[in-house]
Amino acid sequence: MSQNSHYYLPPENRPRITLDKDFNKIFKNEDPLAYHSSIRNYEPTPLINLSKLAKSLNIKDLYLKDESARFRQNTFKILGASFAIHKYLESNPGRHTFCTATDGNHGRSVAWAARRHRQKAVIFVPKNTAKSRIKNIKKLRAKVIIVNGDYDRAVMRARAAERLYGYVLIQDTSWEGYAEIPSIISAGYKTMLLEMEELLHSKSSPGIDFVFLQSGVGTWASSVVAYYRNKYPRSMPKFILVEPKESDSMLASSRNQTLTRTGGTQETVMAGLNCGTASLQAWKIINESVDLFLAIPDDYAIKAMQNLYYPFKSDTQIFAGESGAAGLAGLLALCNDESLEKVRERIGLNEKSRVLVFNTEGVTDPESFEELISREIEV
Repeated sequence: MSQNSHYYLPPENRPRITLDKDFNKIFKNEDPLAYHSSIRNYEPTPLINLSKLAKSLNIKDLYLKDESARFRQNTFKILGASFAIHKYLESNPGRHTFCTATDGNHGRSVAWAARRHRQKAVIFVPKNTAKSRIKNIKKLRAKVIIVNGDYDRAVMRARAAERLYGYVLIQDTSWEGYAEIPSIISAGYKTMLLEMEELLHSKSSPGIDFVFLQSGVGTWASSVVAYYRNKYPRSMPKFILVEPKESDSMLASSRNQTLTRTGGTQETVMAGLNCGTASLQAWKIINESVDLFLAIPDDYAIKAMQNLYYPFKSDTQIFAGESGAAGLAGLLALCNDESLEKVRERIGLNEKSRVLVFNTEGVTDPESFEELISREIEV
């Protein structure tokens, strides 16, 4: 596999970002932190200063928000799914069956939230989903249906089940006519950003210059963008969106200026980011805000996992899954890939830069994790 990344730089004169009024009414007015902090075992996830790794990359500061142990489920997606189910049950009390499609973490989160409320859950997964991820969902007493196809096919099956059986669809991607629940999920992710307010930012400006955001369908990445757009409209950091090279629907969509399915093989270790088609609502936000779309080969994700597991000197050890480390992987690619030197100069990443990345998942596939952190990688 080629170690070169590919990229798309949006025009410098594009219009200033706006947020859809219906989306932002939900996003701005909801306080997910108040809800999440009421849940047993809640505690803020750590913000870690990786000073030694930052020095090795020739940047000033590198901060990592570590979601690897969120609610003991090892994934940030708990925040969005739990908040969406909570809000639905507030308006629709009673017994329901919730359903969704997933590559693993979102389905596990829906199952966890449904079980908390003594509700049923049916989870549709692509046929190549890791057995350990399926096992984690079943442990939460959800029904798992394996779909003969990819993530997009699993979404189609979940949508059909909603119509046929009256299930409540809690999907973290949107399309025409389906935006409210993805908006609530996006608002739920705001908890991780609210937790950082007093640790990293001031009231007038963010404490970072760049944010690296991994993207699958893009709902979480659009949540981060919306948070900074609302809080710091005149001093937003720059955003770099990171995708697998073989599953780059956001990059393709923004290059074509219309929602576009990836032309890649969708063969990637970054399973949680392996989505053929991006969320329509998320893409509209990201298309107007991201400063660089970066699609990376798998080796950078593996190297990022290793850099976190085997830390530089006094840096903190961090357990990151393949998708969880992808934001950092994008930073590694931008700093190490010689073909990206002019891109790095164009966006202004240099020795004075303060960078924020997120570890969005811990060890969700133990067998794969052990193999990847031991693999010989040269990037």
